[in-house]
Amino acid sequence: MDDLESKYPDNRWLILGVMSLSLVIVMLNNVTLNVALPNLSTSLGADNSELQWIMDAYALVFGGTLLVMGALGDRFGRKGALQIGLLIVGTASAWTAFFADSSTDVIVARGIMGLGAALVMPSTLSVVLVVFPPKERGKAIGIWAAMAGIGAPIGLLVGGWAVENYDWEMAFLINVPIILIALVVGAIIVPRSKDEEQRPLDGGGAVLSILVLGSLLYGIIEGPSLGWTNSWVLGAFAISLITTLLFVYSQKKSEFPLLPLEFFKDRRFSIGLVAISMAFFVMFSFMFMQMLHFQLVRGHSPLSAAIRFFPLPIGLMPAAANSDRLVAKFGRPNVIATGLCLVAVGLFLFTQVNIETSYAQIAATFFLLGLGIGLTMAPSTTAVMDSIPESKAGVGSATNDSSREVGGALGIAIGGSILNEIYQSTIVIPASASAQASIIQESFPAAMTVGQQMLAAGNSDGALLIASARESFIEGMVGACVIAAIIAVLAAIIVKLKMPDDEKLNEE
Repeated sequence: MDDLESKYPDNRWLILGVMSLSLVIVMLNNVTLNVALPNLSTSLGADNSELQWIMDAYALVFGGTLLVMGALGDRFGRKGALQIGLLIVGTASAWTAFFADSSTDVIVARGIMGLGAALVMPSTLSVVLVVFPPKERGKAIGIWAAMAGIGAPIGLLVGGWAVENYDWEMAFLINVPIILIALVVGAIIVPRSKDEEQRPLDGGGAVLSILVLGSLLYGIIEGPSLGWTNSWVLGAFAISLITTLLFVYSQKKSEFPLLPLEFFKDRRFSIGLVAISMAFFVMFSFMFMQMLHFQLVRGHSPLSAAIRFFPLPIGLMPAAANSDRLVAKFGRPNVIATGLCLVAVGLFLFTQVNIETSYAQIAATFFLLGLGIGLTMAPSTTAVMDSIPESKAGVGSATNDSSREVGGALGIAIGGSILNEIYQSTIVIPASASAQASIIQESFPAAMTVGQQMLAAGNSDGALLIASARESFIEGMVGACVIAAIIAVLAAIIVKLKMPDDEKLNEE
């Protein structure tokens, strides 16, 4: 046993700290700019389409290239992939902060940052997998998952702080010193690891994986704004479906497949991916709605709104970090299913929220959701990584990360679509605002702006429009929460019935 343990570095917990820091950089970049978009629009003269692409460029490139970048890490070295990725993100961030002077510059830079992030994120988890012995892996992955879960709320906080105290450039510049720390410390302490068999890279599978994930994410992201029946959206889904079939065929035929399909026969891998995807579906859908809720319905500043999210990570972190103990006592399927049920309970409780609801009640619901997401994410990630060989740690990690990206994108798209549908069907527009009815119906923030302009002009109907818009938004938010809760319950049932318990698996 001592000989077996000796191959794992003594400073592995310090290595985990560097991996966690690198991971947080990736996750917060996903959402930091959300609160800076109005500032970007004013400074760069960006229209709605350009603002959308400033957000989407990162997500599309990041999600679309994850599998390829994970495979490159396995083939050529995970430490190198991590360092190069951090360097790309840091350089693009610094260039944007100092030199970008148009929305096109920012869009291109965000795409480059997404490419760097796709190198970083699979490397962090695959390094954790290879530096920890099996008996400590659940704890280490739990901490990793906790960092993945708090990255997005931290991103909102950083974005809010940057916008309120500086300008949109600070949302990029804040990355640079953090990345420098991760680069220097990582260069010193992170060991080199890769697939020692030196199997050739599956070039055809790599190209197809980018087309599959990129087109799928494009369709999901653009669906709410362009319309789900838009030809571009339908075309993207068609490309994703066709390339998925081609990818599956190519992986079956390839001697050295990019993603061995036998991984999916292990229910720890396949059901774990489902649970992770559903957890991120709920979290990103909920965060998207709550930023609008806190700022536009309750009138908080971006920073104040971000601070009000923190009961969620306060619940998430200890639940994720200590989930390995609960798994050892109660079994992985029971812990994950319980986590998903807690998420569902939290969402159903949130359906009782109205404009007068106190923040204390909302905070308690956030905390409950954080507990549930933490209990879901960490054991699900461990299940996925336990089911794959160390030689494929990068690809396994990238598949895990892809499920997060797709789940989060679906959460924002579907949650946003449900919210908009209910909002548009319930809002009452005063006759004096009929000239702007189309823009009021199309956008809740626009309705609030029009209402405020009417009040400023002495038109009392502005107050009626604002009140109706707020009520309609709350109704839409409640409807989206109900759908998300139902999805969480279904995922809990699937996990309970289909995910194998490790002890039973070992008996078999």
